[in-house]
Amino acid sequence: MAKVEVLIDASSAYAAHEQLVKGARSRPELWRLILGLVLIGILVTALNLGLFAVVAGMAPHDWTMEFLQGASPLAMLVLLGSFGFITFGVAVVARRLQHRSLQSILGQYQLGLRQFWRVLGALLILGVIMAALPPYGVGEPMVQNLDLSAWLVLLPFSILAVLIQTSAEEVLFRGYIQQSLAARFRSPIIWMGLPAVLFAAGHYAPAVAGDNAMLIAVWSCIFGLLASDLTARSGTLGPAIALHFFNNIIALVFISLPDNLSGLSLFLLPYDMSDTGMLRQWLYVDFVMMFVCWLTARLAIMR
Repeated sequence: MAKVEVLIDASSAYAAHEQLVKGARSRPELWRLILGLVLIGILVTALNLGLFAVVAGMAPHDWTMEFLQGASPLAMLVLLGSFGFITFGVAVVARRLQHRSLQSILGQYQLGLRQFWRVLGALLILGVIMAALPPYGVGEPMVQNLDLSAWLVLLPFSILAVLIQTSAEEVLFRGYIQQSLAARFRSPIIWMGLPAVLFAAGHYAPAVAGDNAMLIAVWSCIFGLLASDLTARSGTLGPAIALHFFNNIIALVFISLPDNLSGLSLFLLPYDMSDTGMLRQWLYVDFVMMFVCWLTARLAIMR
């Protein structure tokens, strides 16, 4: 009985999700999803190899590690921009295997755009409020990464690149995967949980994060669940993209870790991903902030 009540409550809260899922209901077979993910992986890999070959051929030195680590502004712009291949791959595969358009995965355009700006505006206000409140700083002083003038010149390109990257991940995880699973399974435990686990697996990097790798993966999993919740409540990918975009703008454009994806950031934190003590303290703070941002986003889409 309790399980039935949970499903009823979820279906009521997530009624808007049907607007996204209905396009996949005519072809809900799991083999289409699995084959689609394989084809997306192949297509994205091939396009990235082609892009890397072109860029490497133009570079005056060995650009491999600089590109993979996003260690310079150009490397970061190219790296983030390459996520557009994921959106392209999803669009091609969804059309071929499910006869769906990218628009049907994103949701109703005007509504999604309205929800995106509403959520992003609320999060920006929250960010200003949180920046004005103690505690100030992160213990040791932050290190300036880019000159302010250079950072401002790059800022429009940085914003566009982060938007490409975050929207691509949402199109794949909260779009193609979540909606395909929801067309096949009724329980949100499956169609919310599995994309979140896959999202977390993509962020599990023990070679870089050391002992913090699992905690970062757990953070990513919970973030995925919260983004799935926003998507199901709103009926578009707009709120989830706004939440993801806000988070990554802060982490990639304003304050980054020094050892990974720092090329566009104004400041660097005084510790790296493998610093178990310091990073773990701030990850716990991030967990709290993630829930505050999610609640803010939920309030924004309820207006």
